[in-house]
Amino acid sequence: MPKAKLSQIYDIAIVGGGPSGRIAALTLAQNGFSCVLVAPRSTIKDGRTTALWQRSIELLQEIGVWDELANTACELKKMRMIDDTGRLIRAPEVVFDSAELGLEVFGFNILNHELNKILEKHCDAHNNVADLDDSAAQVEFGDETALLTTKSGQTIEARLVVAADGRNSVLRETAGIPVRRWSYPQVAVVLNLEHRLPHQHISTEFHTPTGPFTLVPLPGRQSSLVCVETAEGAEALLSLEDHELEFELERRAHSILGRLSLASKPQSFPLSGLTAQTLVKDRLALVGETAHVFPPIGAQGLNLSLRDVLDLSGVLLAARMKHQDIGREAVLKAYDTKRASDIRSRTNAVDALNRSLLTDFLPVQAARSISMHLAERVGPFRRMLMREGLAPGSAFRFGR
Repeated sequence: MPKAKLSQIYDIAIVGGGPSGRIAALTLAQNGFSCVLVAPRSTIKDGRTTALWQRSIELLQEIGVWDELANTACELKKMRMIDDTGRLIRAPEVVFDSAELGLEVFGFNILNHELNKILEKHCDAHNNVADLDDSAAQVEFGDETALLTTKSGQTIEARLVVAADGRNSVLRETAGIPVRRWSYPQVAVVLNLEHRLPHQHISTEFHTPTGPFTLVPLPGRQSSLVCVETAEGAEALLSLEDHELEFELERRAHSILGRLSLASKPQSFPLSGLTAQTLVKDRLALVGETAHVFPPIGAQGLNLSLRDVLDLSGVLLAARMKHQDIGREAVLKAYDTKRASDIRSRTNAVDALNRSLLTDFLPVQAARSISMHLAERVGPFRRMLMREGLAPGSAFRFGR
């Protein structure tokens, strides 16, 4: 892999080896910024998956990685929501069809370990990315540059640091950026399944009293599952023998995909949320889960993070054209302003949907049911929801 020329001053140091950090490095490097990526190599095979919407796919095409990723991804053409709460006030089944927006697909579902592997390969090969297999230990933010020290003792100087080092970010904490954290009384059980019947590229989300039970297509006759449960319910699921778990998941899926068998080991994650009070300080910009975290509901997480990358890249390009210092907080404030509404609306929407499933308060159940009725019966409202789900503010240009 390319070795970082640590004697030079980089335009941008990106810290974090997840998809957000690596995509940020490739995007900024392609736009002509000299970049160093400080990120440890992934050593764990992540069995989870990520659904990527059209604008995210466009970004991956722009940085030259999509053709390789497409071979391992599965098209998502329809999204079906089913009320499985069993409560007094229930909503109708709603199907969102990409063809209604003039699109062949909403997006694609891909295994995280395939995404990470291909992104690592492209970061290694990019001439404008010095890829350093290391982690940031500390950072000093100076008047003209930031000085990073890695765990191995190397030092890196850059005009701007992009923090993509996750919810427990060292860089965000060092910069003194406050965060709001919250938690839910839920745990997500995540695994991949093989099934007898074809999924027909339809993602199905059952709304249950403990949270969503979501099956998302993978290549062939496989799907990924996110099952949101109480802590006790998750523990009970994870304690089952494989054949017992398969039977229980098929029961919860109402056998829509036929007989199920495990294709990966179950993983579990407590549900929580986080938002940073600001995304910028002098010499620092936050992206991805360093800036915002919410439950894996509605496939919004990485798509929101990639919109961070797009908006940050646009702000930095504009600053360079004006010969401005790209690391100054006054310049970076434009990025913070651009992202505020999108992050707030996505966080609130996911939080509201999740909490509406947990409550027994009849007015909340009625409001959710009315919204689903409108989505099923009123075409313009349904299409508006689809557009907003893919691109906030309807900025995305849909087909006719």
